[in-house]
Amino acid sequence: MKELDLSIVVPVYNEEENLRPLLAEITAALKDEPLSYEVIFIDDGSNDTSFAVIEALHQADSRVVGIQFRRNHGQTAAFAAGFEQARGRYILTIDADRQNDPADIPAMIKKLEEGYDVVNGWRENRQDAFLMRKLPSFIANRLIARLSDVPLRDRGCSLRVFRAEVAHELKLYGELHRFIPEMVSFAGFSMAEVPVNHRARVAGKSKYGISRTFRVIVDLVTVLFLRKYSDRPMHLFGMMGISFGGLGALMGLYLVWLKIWAGIQDSHFWDGFKEFQIGERPLLLLAVLLVILGVQFLVMGLIAELMVRTYYESQNKTVYYIRQVLTAETKA
Repeated sequence: MKELDLSIVVPVYNEEENLRPLLAEITAALKDEPLSYEVIFIDDGSNDTSFAVIEALHQADSRVVGIQFRRNHGQTAAFAAGFEQARGRYILTIDADRQNDPADIPAMIKKLEEGYDVVNGWRENRQDAFLMRKLPSFIANRLIARLSDVPLRDRGCSLRVFRAEVAHELKLYGELHRFIPEMVSFAGFSMAEVPVNHRARVAGKSKYGISRTFRVIVDLVTVLFLRKYSDRPMHLFGMMGISFGGLGALMGLYLVWLKIWAGIQDSHFWDGFKEFQIGERPLLLLAVLLVILGVQFLVMGLIAELMVRTYYESQNKTVYYIRQVLTAETKA
């Protein structure tokens, strides 16, 4: 298949009223650009006429590509399917709700061509409800930036452009589309962030709510684990196992010492030793629990190490990412 300059990936879920205007805006934004492009609409199990609209757009414009899921899989799966289908050397993602402005696409591509691997949009003047959308987003962005060492202002903006090799390197599943910048940083690719226009929704209904905040927290734990310990899980589980087990052992030794000291203080050592009871003290139960937890974490670490070894060795995967290789053959 012929390679294109740009593939635009658009996840769609019940956006029948927005698809035609969105395509018109994309066409207007790129009409003066020397770019060959395609627009890939991924219908994520919509229960309205979204895919019928996509079919009509495809019939009218050969640059439109349509993918229809059998059921709703979520935005991460839609991005993954779009990346797999894309033929462009650049791949751009944009929401179907028209809150992202296609007029920003040329500027983002120019920024990418300065040498970056990924350019992220930053909704500088976000047109969303403060309490339900802007405030939780602000807190999440600051928290994730601090924990992940990826200092982006806006992780929730779907307007983002990649070099094709970056998008194809991403392994998306679950709801990890929220952490694409962290995954990109983990792989060693360079990123930039540029201000983009953000507009209020004019048609359709928002698919987001405050409830997703809890899912973000859980996914953040997954991403941080993959970033720091995916190829050395024993460092995490072993550290926790030694910490818990060591603390439990110290508590146990402390109780033993109290029992011995009680015997020393008594004129008859064994009488004092036996009279001092530790069997029903909560501290003993806590010590035993911590030792058991320590052993469990160590065993989990060993099992995880075996799984990682199997993952890499069975599929001949590498634990590194290469940007380029200079050899005698590549020398001009």
